Amino acid sequence: MAITAAQVKELREKTGAGMMDCKNALAASDGDMEKAIDWLREKGIAKSVKKAGRIAAEGLTKLVIDGNKACLVEVNSETDFVAKNEQFLKLLDDVAATILKSDVKTNEEALALSCEGKTLNDLFIDATATIGEKIVLRRFEVVTKEDNQLFGDYVHMGGQKTSICVMEGGDAELAHHIAMQITSMQPQYVSSADMPADVVEHERKVQTEIVNADEKFIGKPEKVIQGAIEGKVSKALKDMCLMDQEYFLDSNKKVSQVLKEANASCKSFVRYCVGEGIEKRVENFADEVAKQING
Repeated sequence: MAITAAQVKELREKTGAGMMDCKNALAASDGDMEKAIDWLREKGIAKSVKKAGRIAAEGLTKLVIDGNKACLVEVNSETDFVAKNEQFLKLLDDVAATILKSDVKTNEEALALSCEGKTLNDLFIDATATIGEKIVLRRFEVVTKEDNQLFGDYVHMGGQKTSICVMEGGDAELAHHIAMQITSMQPQYVSSADMPADVVEHERKVQTEIVNADEKFIGKPEKVIQGAIEGKVSKALKDMCLMDQEYFLDSNKKVSQVLKEANASCKSFVRYCVGEGIEKRVENFADEVAKQING
């Protein structure tokens, strides 16, 4: 039967074997994926079988800046030990530099880019096979600025958390401090004007349920109840907005005040924290080592 390129690609991603080995395995197995995997294993070719189903929630972020363009990427692994691996670190550098030079918008487009004679997807497959852990490109963001603007950036713990912001006015030191604020205080929006209406309504719904369940509001006038709800909504949403947060270097000032005094403004920002939003597998390390020793 005819073997398609999609089948070969899928088998390569599952096993880390070469393109021709995958094609031969599928041909010998009449296109049956599981039999092809067994065929490769029997011949000692398969290197990364069963990696696809594992959870990759560790890793590092990488930020590269070139003139008015910057690229922030997150590459995930299964354990934080891999973040010290030279092959992993080189892959991280290659991915960020390659994407920076392109105009890709999606992970799929990024993985198809060429680097040193291979696609980025091939490099991820090779890393998974060699290192022995699932290695994946989770996300990336390309950020641009105008000539009259400047980047502010901050990298925490070698890339566990990274932020970059686009500033207008101010100086490099202030821009760096704003990036530190973003990294530590985790705002989701620059200001309330950037906040989607559905986010506000969701918070209002949550706070309404909280107030209605609070015994101290039983029998209170509707005006009092609505005032309490709006107060709670306002407080909750302020923490989401950079401009409304207390400035980490001076708790007596809000970020908006600090920027106004410097005749500066933050136009946008991107903040990555490794593994954020991914449900991590919790295991006892001693038990894991014992499993490896006892087979």
